[in-house]
Amino acid sequence: MEYANLAYVLAAVLFIVGLKRLSHPRTARNGNLIASVGMLIAIVATLVAYEALDYKLIAIGIIIGSIIGATFAIKVKMTGMPQMVAIFNGFGGGASALVAAAEFYANAAPKVAAGEHETFLLSTIALSVLVGTLTFTGSFIAFCKLQGIISGRPIVFPGQKLLNAVIALLLIGFAVGMVVVPVNMMWYFIGIAVFSALLGVTIVIPIGGADMPVVISLLNSYSGVAAAATGFVLLNNGLIISGALVGASGLILTNIMCKGMNRSLANVIFGAVGLEQQGATGAQKQMNIKSYSTEEAAMIFDAAEKIIIVPGYGLAVAQAQHAVRELADYLESKGKKVLYAIHPVAGRMPGHMNVLLAEANVPYEQLKDLDEINPEFEDCDIALVLGANDVVNPAARHDKSSPIYGMPILDVDKARTVIINKRTMNPGFAGIPNELFGYDNAIMVFGDAKQMLSDLLKNLKEL
Repeated sequence: MEYANLAYVLAAVLFIVGLKRLSHPRTARNGNLIASVGMLIAIVATLVAYEALDYKLIAIGIIIGSIIGATFAIKVKMTGMPQMVAIFNGFGGGASALVAAAEFYANAAPKVAAGEHETFLLSTIALSVLVGTLTFTGSFIAFCKLQGIISGRPIVFPGQKLLNAVIALLLIGFAVGMVVVPVNMMWYFIGIAVFSALLGVTIVIPIGGADMPVVISLLNSYSGVAAAATGFVLLNNGLIISGALVGASGLILTNIMCKGMNRSLANVIFGAVGLEQQGATGAQKQMNIKSYSTEEAAMIFDAAEKIIIVPGYGLAVAQAQHAVRELADYLESKGKKVLYAIHPVAGRMPGHMNVLLAEANVPYEQLKDLDEINPEFEDCDIALVLGANDVVNPAARHDKSSPIYGMPILDVDKARTVIINKRTMNPGFAGIPNELFGYDNAIMVFGDAKQMLSDLLKNLKEL
């Protein structure tokens, strides 16, 4: 076991180095490989340390898991990456809960029946099952919202917060009861599993699609906490370390995302931002919307010197990352300066736009975060907004009644011309109209982002 602990320390070092390298797109792929090697070392050390194992079952599990993982990696499109991350979070939490449940039935229950006092073991099992099951059901609700299986809008009903509070109190009561009154611990255990599954559903359904990046980060943190708790159940240092790293990094990322929206975590979970607002469509109809063709837009691009591209979820939906890079390459060949403005919550998961553009080999040096790019808009000829909505809405700066008030936005309205590509005039995930669409310097070019960019490039070459 001493050699196993040394291997866990080495794995932990590789995890930390891998996480560090994941912080930048240029080193992210290498960081992922380093962390994977660390996990391989931890797995091998565990298999060697525990002798009473059925290696046939382990081999079957590895084969099945590898097939599923490879299929996801090959088949899932970039637009489906947030859904895949949500599912993986759920699987992680579910796996932790299942391992803790197996330990409960195989070891904890027989020991208690024999008269042994297992306070620590029962406490860690209760925590692992509670957090793991909550993560499992919450992650699959997030997946269904992102996939469109259920509405991406907040689903609310009277007494919802009171219901959540009652379920939380019941869970605390069941957990304490399982540890303190072991004579009925089987029923308490079942209660923890059932009500934590219910709480995972009731916590996530009132959260709107605009807040899904934060929810995914938080659920990722929960999956790490569940894994660490399971590590204490099994007294496995490798699982404790890796779970703690995932939990901490997920929580840090959640905090970064909340700061990116200038909102508290409590407001994200309980604020129900994204409810349909009365008059949202009507308000946009009252704006002076100017619709241009790609031919007219091409003439504006031809005269421009500096262009800032603002990618949003509409770019991801249209799979237009390669088309936008081709347009940018052509503009640069004509001596024009092209930059990309990346909002921290653009898309549907943290870093979604960075990954999308990296896939199209967009130079990392051109990707600018919010604080770095905002001063650039004032001397920018064109801000090209591709499917972004709430992150460019000027209402966030001045409208105190807006649900996004105070959220840092990209100052695209300060550019000389704002060219906005959308498929329809539907509001964004926050469910509110975007006053930018009616600004004097803003024009709309409707249509699928990929087709629009291809047509725009064609028209530019014809000039």
